[in-house]
Amino acid sequence: MAGEQSANSLAARLGIKPGMVVQEWGYDEDVDDDLRGSVEDACGGELVDEDSDEVVDVALLWFRDTDGDLIDALVDAGTSLADSGVIWLLSPKSGRPGHVAPSDVTEAAPTAGLSQTSSISAAPDWSGTRLVAPKTARSRR
Repeated sequence: MAGEQSANSLAARLGIKPGMVVQEWGYDEDVDDDLRGSVEDACGGELVDEDSDEVVDVALLWFRDTDGDLIDALVDAGTSLADSGVIWLLSPKSGRPGHVAPSDVTEAAPTAGLSQTSSISAAPDWSGTRLVAPKTARSRR
């Protein structure tokens, strides 16, 4: 029971609620399976893969510094996002392979049309940065 509570709290910290559609980007063997499982449990379904054209409430973007251009990845992750949707950028914590400097996120987000709202420790090896489209951009969509 305690393990279940902590797993559910992982998804709760990301704001995942039952019925939400969650799309996953950048999946690889290094992702945190406990976090993925808690998100699936919380939303009540499987994660939608990046090839889906379904409108989603949340995009989980696993991103490492070797994954290419962060701006492009953020723009891609936002393509299927609902107007009130959120992108959670999940990147390796400082000192871990693939770490993305916070300054890189701060620079990339506005260029991708996003605002950074908060950062959390999403999993033992992963940091999470919550990104949203600014209200003015959302109202124009």
